This record gives sequence, C-alpha cells and structure tokens, in this order.
Amino acid sequence: MSRKIYQVDAFTDTPFKGNPAGVCLVDKGVPDEWMKEVASEMNLSETAFLFPEDGGYRLRWFTPKVEVDLCGHATLASAHILWEKGILKQDDEARFFTRSGLLTAKKDGDWIILDFPSLAPAEIQVPQELKAIVQTEILYLGKSRFDWLVEIADEDFLKNFVPDCSAIIKLPVRGLILTSRSKKYDFVSRFFVPAVGVNEDPVTGSAHSVLTPYWAGKLGKNELFAHQASLRGGELKLWNKGDRVGIGGQAVTVMEIDLIA
Repeated sequence: MSRKIYQVDAFTDTPFKGNPAGVCLVDKGVPDEWMKEVASEMNLSETAFLFPEDGGYRLRWFTPKVEVDLCGHATLASAHILWEKGILKQDDEARFFTRSGLLTAKKDGDWIILDFPSLAPAEIQVPQELKAIVQTEILYLGKSRFDWLVEIADEDFLKNFVPDCSAIIKLPVRGLILTSRSKKYDFVSRFFVPAVGVNEDPVTGSAHSVLTPYWAGKLGKNELFAHQASLRGGELKLWNKGDRVGIGGQAVTVMEIDLIA
C-alpha cells in the first residue's frame, strides 16, 4: 500500500533551515513497529504519524530510536501539511490528541501558533557533573518535566559550545537546554538530547515550553521572540499564558515521498 510521507522544515520559512520533520498520515490500525521502522528510515529528529480521531487527529512522534511524549516542531509540521494539502480549511483549528493531552494549532498569516502545556522549571542545585560539561558560570539550573534548563551569561559561549554528548547522556533527564540573554532576541538557546538519539535538536518546541515561562518571569514580559542557535537555526514567537504557552513558527515542505513498504 502506497502512502505519502512529507518532509517539512519547521520554525523557518527557508528550505533546509529550521528543524526537519517527517509527517505521515496513516490508518488507525498501523502497527507501532512499522512506525518505529519508518522513523528509523527517515532518520530525522522526529517523524510524526497522525490519523483522524474524534474530530481531530491522534498524533504520535518517533525519533529514530524511541517514541516521545511531546514534540513541537513535528506538531507544527503536521498542522502545516493539513492546511497545505487542503485537508483542513485555512481558518480551521488543528486538534491533536497526544501523550501530552490535547494540543491545538491555528494559522496567523504565514505563522502557525501552537498551544502547548507550560513546563516551568523548578530551581535545583548544580551538580559537579554538570559543571564539568558546561565549563562556564551557571547562573541558574532548573528541572522541568523532561529536561534541565541551564542559563549562562555569554551568548557567544553558547553559540560556540561543543557538547560532550557522552557525558550529557548520563544525566538523569531527557535533555539539556542551554540558554542566555541575546543582543538581537529576548533569549537564545540550544538543546542536546543524546538519550533519545538526537545529539543536538535544531529547533525545539517542547524546550520552549520550559524556556517561555522561565524567561517571561525573568524579563517581566509575556510576549517573547527567540532564536535557537543550532547550525540550521530557527526563530520562534512565544506567549506566556499561565499553565499554557503559545509557540509560533513558520514551515516549508521540502519533500513529498511515496512510501511503498
């Protein structure tokens, strides 16, 4: 049976920038093992699989290694495909049922705005193993549901940081978010998740569920503009809404593949 799988660059309006995600619309009865194998074949940070359910879509995300509980860029890519292919009307809301509850998306001109849970971090003591990894002054360490958030002072240090992924993978969290103030943006960040098979994620929606409440509180503003400073890079508009966050980005389709296996 032939299916389409799309590759979408998320959090960018420029092909081959932002974060690439696979998007595949499937039947409800597709086996988990098949989805895992397709995600491994795509070899992207995430491949999304969705099928109609209760007036919306069941949405699942797989890295080449594991299924994950929350993924922003593949959700944005999925909504983009639903609108681009005419499956949803341009003014329809996209509704996704996921491991992290109901997530929604809406169009705002060329931007897509995701409604995600807020994952505000709680401050914790800095362990020695983290100091050895970061190797600059740590201004703050917080733990969210999935990750550690580390604030440092120097934007240039962040951009040039070379991670020791063999050490990061031993930390007792999914991933490590590194962030600092920025000259151009409200803040910049990078995100390292070798535990799920992705050494550095190019642009990460779920990390901004942590970064948004943190920087909103620190800067005293609920609307933010951010940059994830990976090699590919990407820009995000952000809104702090208490127990929810708005995460805005653009997306562009770069491939349409006939999947025949």
